[in-house]
Parts: sequence; structure tokens; C-alpha cells
Amino acid sequence: MTVQTEASSAVRGISVLLFSDDRAVRDAVRMGVGRRPAEGVAVESWHECATADGVMLALQEEEFDVLVLDGEAQPYGGLGVCRQIKNEIHDCPPIMVLIGRPGDGWLAAWSQADAVVSRPLRPAELAEGIAGLVRP
Repeated sequence: MTVQTEASSAVRGISVLLFSDDRAVRDAVRMGVGRRPAEGVAVESWHECATADGVMLALQEEEFDVLVLDGEAQPYGGLGVCRQIKNEIHDCPPIMVLIGRPGDGWLAAWSQADAVVSRPLRPAELAEGIAGLVRP
């Protein structure tokens, strides 16, 4: 018999900012992550942005627990936006970037991303990436 204490059964609700100029990518990320990416982690809200300017404005107006940025977005990709955020925003939330190919990992390192998921997007990798960024 397993007994759960109040602390072990607590669920951390998170807010996620999702940036991609492609609605299909945004939909795939939301569906892949789902409402409960891991035990003890629940996505309470998504804030979607289709432009880099929208991301920067949202970061000025709200606080987020995690950012997901599409490295393939046009005309400004999520890798450059990630680097800008890491260099301009004090105490920024953790950032996961979506890259086009596993070989683009060096670009993710340059961008200072905290987590990387490469295409094709797989639900398990997306969920684990988000959960890994918010676990203590």
C-alpha cells in the first residue's frame, strides 16, 4: 500500500509561452505536452505568440514558468530569440527550443537554451522537456 503525503501529491501548475509562426507547430506542441506532462506537473495556461515581437511584449507583461521557442520560425527564429532573452532578461524562465535537425544542437548551445527537442516532434520528448525544466 502506498501512502502519499500532502507534499508528494502536490501538483505544480505552470504557465507556458509558446512561440512559432506556424499554427500546426503550436498545435503539435500543445497536443504533445498535454495537460499533465509528468506526475506532479500540470499546464494551467498556454500563451501563444506568432512573432518574436509578440514574445518580447508578452515577457514584459506576464511571468511564465517555461518558454518553448520554434527555432524554425520565420523571419526570426526561436534560437536568436532565445539568445536575446537570455542576454536581456534578468532571471528569465527556462527555455526549450525546437530545432530542425539533431545536427542543429550546436545552434541550441549558442542560443543558451536549457532544453532542446528536434524534429520530428515526439509527444514524449516534448512532455519530458517541459517537465524537466520545472522539476526542482
